[in-house]
Amino acid sequence: MNQLVSRIIRVIYESRKPCIHPPTLSKTLPHFAAGIIHPLPRTSLFISSQGPNFKYRLGPRNMSGRPLLTAEALEKKKKKEEKAKEKELKKLKAAQKAEALKAQQPSSVPKSEKKKNAKRGAGEENLEDYNDPETSIGEKKKLSRQMALTYKPSAVEKSWYEWWEKSNFFEADSSSSKPSFVIVLPPPNVTGALHIGHALTAAIQDTIIRWKRMSGYNTLWVPGMDHAGIATQVVVEKKIMREMNLTRHDLGREKFVAAVWEWKNEYGGTILQQLRRLGASLDWSRECFTMDEKRSRAVTEAFVRLYKEGLIYRDLRLVNWDCVLRTAISDIEVEYIEIKERTPLRVPGYDKPVEFGVLTSFAYPLEGGLGEIIVATTRVETMLGDTAIAIHPNDPRYTHLHGKFAIHPFNGRKLPIVCDAVLVDMNFGTGAVKITPAHDPNDFEVGKRHNLEFINIFTDDGHINSNGGSTFAGMPRFKARVALTEALKEKGLYRGDKNNEMRLGVCSRTNDVVEPLIKPQWYVNCKSMAQEGLDAVTDDTNPKMEIIPKQYVAEWKRWLENIRDWCISRQLWWGHRIPAWYAMLDDDELKELGAYNNHWVVARNQEEADEEANRIFAGKKFQLFQDPDVLDTWFSSGLFPLSVLGWPDDTEDFRTFYPTSVLETGHDILFFWVARMVMLGMKLGGDVPFSKVYLHPMIRDAHGRKMSKSLGNVIDPLEVINGIKLIDLNRRLEGGNLDPKELKTAKEGQAKDFPDGIPECGADALRFALVSYTAQSDKINLDIQRVVGYRQWCNKLWNAIRFAMSKLGDDYTPPTEIVPAAMPFSCKWILSVLNKAISKTVLSLDSYEFSDAATAVYSWWQFQLCDVFIEVIKPYFAGNDQAFASERRFAQDTLWLCLDNGLRLLHPFMPFVTEELWQRLPSKKDSARKESIVISEYPSAVECWINDDVELEMDMIESVVKSLRSLRAQLAPNERHERRAAFVRCRTDDTCDLIKKHELEIATLATLSSMEVVRESDDAPVGCIVDVVNESLSVFLKLRGNINVEAELEKLKKKMEEVQKQYDVLKKKTSAPSYNEKVPADIREANAEKLAKLMQELLSFKEADEHLKRENAAAAASGK
Repeated sequence: MNQLVSRIIRVIYESRKPCIHPPTLSKTLPHFAAGIIHPLPRTSLFISSQGPNFKYRLGPRNMSGRPLLTAEALEKKKKKEEKAKEKELKKLKAAQKAEALKAQQPSSVPKSEKKKNAKRGAGEENLEDYNDPETSIGEKKKLSRQMALTYKPSAVEKSWYEWWEKSNFFEADSSSSKPSFVIVLPPPNVTGALHIGHALTAAIQDTIIRWKRMSGYNTLWVPGMDHAGIATQVVVEKKIMREMNLTRHDLGREKFVAAVWEWKNEYGGTILQQLRRLGASLDWSRECFTMDEKRSRAVTEAFVRLYKEGLIYRDLRLVNWDCVLRTAISDIEVEYIEIKERTPLRVPGYDKPVEFGVLTSFAYPLEGGLGEIIVATTRVETMLGDTAIAIHPNDPRYTHLHGKFAIHPFNGRKLPIVCDAVLVDMNFGTGAVKITPAHDPNDFEVGKRHNLEFINIFTDDGHINSNGGSTFAGMPRFKARVALTEALKEKGLYRGDKNNEMRLGVCSRTNDVVEPLIKPQWYVNCKSMAQEGLDAVTDDTNPKMEIIPKQYVAEWKRWLENIRDWCISRQLWWGHRIPAWYAMLDDDELKELGAYNNHWVVARNQEEADEEANRIFAGKKFQLFQDPDVLDTWFSSGLFPLSVLGWPDDTEDFRTFYPTSVLETGHDILFFWVARMVMLGMKLGGDVPFSKVYLHPMIRDAHGRKMSKSLGNVIDPLEVINGIKLIDLNRRLEGGNLDPKELKTAKEGQAKDFPDGIPECGADALRFALVSYTAQSDKINLDIQRVVGYRQWCNKLWNAIRFAMSKLGDDYTPPTEIVPAAMPFSCKWILSVLNKAISKTVLSLDSYEFSDAATAVYSWWQFQLCDVFIEVIKPYFAGNDQAFASERRFAQDTLWLCLDNGLRLLHPFMPFVTEELWQRLPSKKDSARKESIVISEYPSAVECWINDDVELEMDMIESVVKSLRSLRAQLAPNERHERRAAFVRCRTDDTCDLIKKHELEIATLATLSSMEVVRESDDAPVGCIVDVVNESLSVFLKLRGNINVEAELEKLKKKMEEVQKQYDVLKKKTSAPSYNEKVPADIREANAEKLAKLMQELLSFKEADEHLKRENAAAAASGK
C-alpha cells in the first residue's frame, strides 16, 4: 500500500503541478505515509495551493467538499476511481519501462533503434524480468527471466567468480588418475597492483588452464606472491618516515621487520584479488608467499645443500651498489639512461642537478721528472681510488714508461704504469687509462691481472671515506666530483672537458645512480648448472625443454654460454636471512664480522650452526653471529616451482605435479628468472621444472611507445574493465610524482589517445584482445579501440543467444543425437565449418599459437554463425509456415548445437559471458549437464560433420551475395536498404542448377525482393548494374532510375585490367623454356586450370562491358 502511495505522489510530482512537492506532502500527510487512512485517487485528493501549510480533506467527498449521500453514487464513484487508478498505474509502469530501456541503451545506439526499443518497452512485460535477482556471495548466480536487451559487462561478470571459487572448480586433486597439467603463476610483487603485463600473463595462462581443464586434465594453476625485498622495504621505509619521521635505522631491525609484516598483512596481496576480477582460475587452496614458513624452509635447505656441494661461496667482488638503499642490486634492477651530451640530472639526496655526459681530462705527474701522462674519465671522483695507469705494450709513445710510476697529486701514492693489451686501445684518446680496481668492472679485471691494490673510497651511503684523504672525506660523491675538478685546476693538472655519449645506470627503485662498489658477497657458481640448462634446450638427441617462440633459443644460449657467478646476497632487512654464521674466535687478531673468510659456518638453524662450529673449531672459544644480509629475491623465486609443491619434503603434490607443464612469462626475464629456475630445478629437483617455456611479447601503447607515467600512456587493466572518464585519468596523473612539464605532456597524451576516456569494456573483452595480440612478435602495440571492438562483439554474442532463445521457445528440448545427412543445406554447412573451427582452435592451442586460436573462434562466431547461418535460417521462423516445419526443427537443433559447442569453444578466452549465456541454454532431456561450463567438456572434432561439397557450394553462394552487396553499396544512401530484384546469369548448367537450388539463401543474405536465374543464352536483364562473380557467374541488380554507364564502364575496366595482368603474368610463366620439364605435373595442371578461369573471367567482363554499352545505346535511343 505504501508503494502505491509513493507512486501516486511521484506521478503527481512529475506532472509538474505547482501546488505539490513530494517531501512536503509526505511530511504533511503522516496518515498517508503510515497507511492508516485509505488513500483516495488523485481525483478525490483536494489540496489548496497556499504554500507549504496547505490544507487537505480526505474521505468520500466531491470536489466541492460535500459528502456523497447514496450507496449507488458511492459505488459508481468507487468504480470510477478504480479505473482512474488502474490507468494511472499503467502509465507509470510504461514510463518506468521506457526509462529502464533507455538506461540500457548505449549512447551509440541509432535513434531508430531507440524508438523500436521504446515501442517494445511499452508492452506488458514486467521490468523486473530483465534484472538479475540479488545473489548471495558464493552462491550460483540467479539469472533474470528475460535476457537484458543489450550486453553490459558489469552485470554479466558479477557473482560468477565467487561461485566458481566456492564450488572448488579450480582445485587440483593430487590423487586423481587424470593426467596432470601444471602452471605456476609468476609471483607478482606483494607491493604491486595489477598492470597490463599482469593482465596479459593472466589472460594467456587462464586460457591454457581452462582449455586443459575442459579437456580432461587434472589442472593445477598455483598462485603466489613474491616478498619483493627491495620494493617492499622501500614502501615501508617511506611509510614510517611519513608517519613517524623515522628511518629504519632509527627503528631497529627487529621492529622494522615487524612493521613490514604488519604492512604485508594489511595491504599486501591486492593484486591477487584483482586477478580474480580478470577471471583467473587459480587454485587458491595452494596460495603461497615466498616468505611463508614452507617457502622459507625450502630457501634455507637449498642454500645449505648448494653450499655443501661447493656451489655457494663467499668472495670480495664488484657489485651494483645503491647508495640510497645501501645494498647491492641485481642487473635487472638497473635501468640505463642514454646520454648524448652534457646533461644535468636529478639525483636523490642532492639539491641541485648533477652533470653527466662530460669527459674530463687531467694529467698525472710522472716520477723522476719524466713529465706527465694524460688520462680522461667521466667520474673524476674515482681518481682518489686509482692504483695504476694502463698503456698498450705496443704503443710507441709510452715505450719509455714501461715499469715506471706516476705520482698521485693528492696523496702521493705511487701508481705503476702497467701494460695491458686487453683493456687499452692505443688509438682511442691519449692511449692511457686510469685504473680504479675497486670501482669499475673493467678495472677490477685489470687489477686481478696485475695484482694491483683495491682501494674503496666510498661509504655505503655514497660519501668519500677516509681512503679518499682528509680534504675530501665526508663529501657526497658528486660534490666531491666538483671539488676535485677545482683542485686539479689549482694544481695545474686540469686539461679540459668535452661532451661524451654514455649510458648511465640508475636503480629502477630509487633512481639513484648505481655505484660499482667492492663488497664481500655470497655467490653461486653457475657454470655446471648452466651447462645442464643449456643442454636441456639445445640437445638435439634428448631435448627436455622447448622455448616458444624459437627465436629466444639463441638468447638462451648467449646467456648460459657466457654466464657469470650469481651474487645472491643483499644488504637489506626484509628478506630471507642468509643461513650463515660467522665464528669470531677469542684469539682472532681482527674482530670485524667476516674478517676471515674461513670462519663462516652454514647451517639450517642456530642449533645446527653451533654443532658445526664446535666440530670445525674444536677446543677453541668462539661467538657466532648470523650474517645480517638477506638473499636476493630471485633466489627464492628461482625455487618457486619446487617450493610451491612442497619441496624439500617428498609430498604427494611434488610427486604428482613436478615437473610442471609450462612456464608462461615475459621474454625480458628469460635469464633473470627462467634460467635460474631451470638451473635450481635440475640441481635440486632432479629434472627440468617445466617442459615448455612460452615467452609473451612486451606491451607498448598504440603508437609503439614504451608505457611510461611521464607520457601518460600507462594503461590500468581495471580502468579498461570498469571504464573511466578522461578527467579521472588526469586525476590519476596528478596524484603521481610528475613534475609540471611531465604532467602537461602526460595529460596531452591522454587527451589525444582517450578524448572521451575509456568506455567500460569488461574483463572478457580485455582478455580476448590481449590473447589476440600475441602474434605481434616481441612487442604488442595495444590499441584500446580494439578492446572496445571486442566488447561490442560480446553484444553480438548476446544477441545471438537472445535470437536463439526466442526461436527455441520455452518447451524446446535438445536432441540426443544429430544426423547431418538429413538436415537442410545451411545446417550441414554450419556444422562442417564449426568442425573446422574446433580443429583449428585445438591445433593452435596445442601449438601455443594463441592469436590463431582466438581468430579461429572469432571468425566462426562472427562471419559464419552470426553473419550467415542465423540470417539464412530466419525465413524458417517467419510465421508458422508448415512448408518449413522440418527445416524449422532442424534449424532449432543445429542452432542449439552450435551455441552449446561455440560457447564451450570460446570459454577459455571469455569465461564470464560464456558461462552466463551457456547457463541459459536448454539442457538435453534425461541428460545430466555439468553444473558449470568451467568443468564441461571442450569441443572436439566430429568426423560425420565434415562436408567439403556443402562448403564449396556455400563459397559460391557467398561470392554471389558479396557481389550483390557490392552493387547495392553503389546505390544512393537512401536506396541502399531497399529490397531490389536481382538476376544471376550462369554460363554452365551445373552452376545454373546450383544457384537455383539456393535461391532462398541468396535472396535472404543479399536482402532481395526477388531473384531470377538466367542462362547465357537468355537476353541480359535491362535497367541493371552488373558485376562479374567469377568465370561462370555474373549478377545484375535492378535499378530504380538510369544507370551511370560511364562510371560502371570505368569500374569494369579496372577489374579487367587487374585480371588481364594476372593472366599475362601466369601465361608468361607457363610459356617459359623448359617449363614442362622443370615444373611438376600437378603444378602445371593447376596453372592451366587457373589460366582457363582467368580467360573465362576476361570474357565475362567483356560481355558485361558490351551489355552496358547496349544499355547506354538503348537509353540514348529512347531519349531521342
